[in-house]
Amino acid sequence: MEKLIRAYCETAVRSGINIGKGQTLVITCPVECAYVARMLTEEAYKAGAGEVIMRWVDEKISRETFLHADISKLEKYPEWEKMKMDRLSAEGAAFMSISSADPEINKGVESAKLKAWAKAVSEGLKVYRKRTMANENQWCVISVPSDAWAKKVFPNEPTVEKAKEKLWESILFSSRIKETGSAENWKKHQDLLAERAEKLNELNFDYLHYTNSLGTDLKVTLPENHVWMGGSDVSKSGVVFSPNIPTEELFTAPKRDGVDGVVYSSKPLVYNGNLIEDFAVWFKKGKVTKFTAKRNEETLGELINGFKNADYLGEVALVPFDSPISQSGILFYNTLYDENASCHFAFGAAYPECVKDTHGLSDRELTKLGLNCSDAHSDFMIGTADLSIVGYKKDGTSVKVFENGNFAL
Repeated sequence: MEKLIRAYCETAVRSGINIGKGQTLVITCPVECAYVARMLTEEAYKAGAGEVIMRWVDEKISRETFLHADISKLEKYPEWEKMKMDRLSAEGAAFMSISSADPEINKGVESAKLKAWAKAVSEGLKVYRKRTMANENQWCVISVPSDAWAKKVFPNEPTVEKAKEKLWESILFSSRIKETGSAENWKKHQDLLAERAEKLNELNFDYLHYTNSLGTDLKVTLPENHVWMGGSDVSKSGVVFSPNIPTEELFTAPKRDGVDGVVYSSKPLVYNGNLIEDFAVWFKKGKVTKFTAKRNEETLGELINGFKNADYLGEVALVPFDSPISQSGILFYNTLYDENASCHFAFGAAYPECVKDTHGLSDRELTKLGLNCSDAHSDFMIGTADLSIVGYKKDGTSVKVFENGNFAL
């Protein structure tokens, strides 16, 4: 297992971040995952990194803060942390994050405190996040099993150690990691995603129509000059990198005011350490007009209404139902994995590169082009085994994009 984890770290550094000679790498890591952070650091220096900076986080300490600190302490993001992230991103650092949270770590925490902190983080990291959303810096998200997360995914395993072992096996398999040849496997997969993106861009659809047996019936208009992307991305300095490991998606942006109908979730959404389950959202001219959820509807409302323009969509992503993650049959309770097992949308911000020639444009200019600008970006899954997506061109021609949950192109 250790050799595979080492190969995973090497792939994350060389194919995920694609660290440059002398470049700074910033790693955000839960303290429980320190052993992997050490491997990542070693691999980064082997690849030529100039410096590796660690940002340690501990969700259990954060929970204690949420439970006991006065809300006034949660309403402002630390200025020193804001200055650090702004300066590092301005100086061209690359950013890697390890996603390993307990999906229900904040169960029972006062929602007003979670909302206050979410807003403070959004405001404090606005500049840094805008730069990474625009690919001014390389960035990559990976995952490492934690005790709580592993037991949530595999509750019937007799020990935490066995649950973590099974979760590691699932992570490595879905990331196409082997002791040898991982880089070649990853490149082959990226090439396939690029071919599919090219097909979608050639078709240049005016809008997509989604339907399935859950009740989804949604029309999603796409902006003029939209671009489908997937797999690898390119930073503004020309460096090819992979934002997510694993990844199965092809994505673009919807037209901000061009979403109409209803969509039903197919998997839970983890937000602020709480699970939102079995929810539906209605749209008219792009804006959310109604939503329901069987569990944590209030939390869904905080997400949609708690941030400016989070009540509009910013991402449309296509993922085949027969992807390795989906076929594993595992519900990961982790957006990085569950979004790569299912077609999904995102509340909030669009990626500017999803429309041609947007580099350097202001939010107002991006909005005029049909993109949604927001401090939020939260993916939610809608793909099913019977999902149908039909693309319509401007001349009225229709093309089946998805049939029975998979690509029909």
